[in-house]
Amino acid sequence: MITLNSTAKKNRPTHYRYMILLMVFLSIALNHGDRATFSIAGTDMVKSAGLDIVALGYLISTFTWAYVLGQYPGGWLLDRYGSKKVLVTGVFTWSLFVFLVGFSTSFDNMWVTRVLMFGFIFMMGLIEAPTLPANSRFLAAWFPAKERGKASGFTTAAQYFALVVFLPLMGWFSYSFGWESVFWFMGAVGILVSLLMTRVLTDTPKVHPLVNDAELEYIQSGGGLTNMKASKKGENVGKGYTRKLLTSRLALGVYMGQFFFTVLSYFFLTWFPVYLVHDRGMTILKAGFIASLPALCGCAGALLGGVLSDYMLARGFSLSAARKTPIVIGMLLAVSMVICNYVDSAWVVVAIMSLAFFGKGFGAMGWCVVSDFSPKEAVGLSGGLFNMIGNISGIFTPIIIAYIIKDTGSFNGALIFVGVCAFLNLCCYLFVAGKIQRLNFETPKQDHDDDFSGEPHVSHR
Repeated sequence: MITLNSTAKKNRPTHYRYMILLMVFLSIALNHGDRATFSIAGTDMVKSAGLDIVALGYLISTFTWAYVLGQYPGGWLLDRYGSKKVLVTGVFTWSLFVFLVGFSTSFDNMWVTRVLMFGFIFMMGLIEAPTLPANSRFLAAWFPAKERGKASGFTTAAQYFALVVFLPLMGWFSYSFGWESVFWFMGAVGILVSLLMTRVLTDTPKVHPLVNDAELEYIQSGGGLTNMKASKKGENVGKGYTRKLLTSRLALGVYMGQFFFTVLSYFFLTWFPVYLVHDRGMTILKAGFIASLPALCGCAGALLGGVLSDYMLARGFSLSAARKTPIVIGMLLAVSMVICNYVDSAWVVVAIMSLAFFGKGFGAMGWCVVSDFSPKEAVGLSGGLFNMIGNISGIFTPIIIAYIIKDTGSFNGALIFVGVCAFLNLCCYLFVAGKIQRLNFETPKQDHDDDFSGEPHVSHR
């Protein structure tokens, strides 16, 4: 009897992939939590350097410039050295620079202060660049296609989790101890998380001692790219794939969609608490707590969007329908933020923004789609291109919003700008991207790849 029970347990699949998912979740939460420091500490930070609110827009843009510049080499590094090495090293190093930002005003010379402030923030953005492409690579390697929507929704929820947890804490730190303490706190948390990751992560389930054969078979048979590994010849990584990806209608449509989607991300991450203070008269402490309520709705939206996508896939809908439906619904809900221009009650504004946040989370399927269509030899590169093109909009979005506020004295024009971008995102998926399937550039004919896409296992309506 003991032998039978022992054998049954041995044949039962382990679930270590969820530990990997947790580590990816934490890395994304840190990535977005670090950006949210600008929304809480940014106004006081630029004042301490003798600058104004337009300078805050340029400061955020500096981060994004570096983030964009790091995407292509970051994707190459992931395919060359593997996800674990790049992600763990990145989390530790960028967290160190976050910590150092808090010391940028320790010098009497104002120009030294400004150079250090912009320099440290530039390095934050540059080193954070491979985080989300690493997420795509981990999802592709560790999860079958039928679970990838939920896994992507869970990691997307990390963006909102960061706001729910970190915004109130950062508001309290800033209010009680000064803006510098916000960066010291976030930097210390990131360094601790990076040490935890070294013990948990591996690139694929094939090489992890806590993954049994049953779980490995479950992942492989469902379309997980368990054969991904670091390349031995760096000069061949991604050879020819950049041009092919950028001339693929599917890839280009998804990349363009992310360009418009990122406008929403930067507004909610870096400007929403400022909006509550500037246009709605809240204190920074109160704004930090109030902003966490819509973020909580965004977290719920991200989880439910992934659940709906996988449910549709299981019910026999095509991969395209299962991924695009949450995107269309979510972006239409996100456009509702424009209504805030026509109401006076702060609590009604919070309710509308909660609906818009929910929609943004519900429709945040981009990284899941990247995991679905990227060629298996260049998942990291494709993720890097996706994130690079997406974050190009993050370079000018903070500056545009800053000038709108300065010239008009309110956020009304900014909300219209962000709402239009949400609508353009869904247009890219509906009218440009076309059918979602695994791209295969190895042969002239791009058939379904039974070993990787997972799509041949579902019918198409």
